[in-house]
Amino acid sequence: MKNTLVAYLLWLLGGFGVLGLHRFYLGRWISGLLWLFTGGLFLVGAIIDLVLIPGMVQVENLSRHLLIEANRRYPGPVYQTVA
Repeated sequence: MKNTLVAYLLWLLGGFGVLGLHRFYLGRWISGLLWLFTGGLFLVGAIIDLVLIPGMVQVENLSRHLLIEANRRYPGPVYQTVA
């Protein structure tokens, strides 16, 4: 399970969100790369992430929970889609 406090610490350690470390942690590789190469969308996206981080953590944790539950209930090939 992902932790909101860890995501905020990565936001802080990553230059106030500019490096996108929190996005990499939450499995959002494409936007993480975008943040890394554009300076957190020119700092605007990094500031907006202050509000969005709790929801991103919740979505990541729910996705993991649903995949685990699906694998438990329906053993066999369960295909994971990228969100």
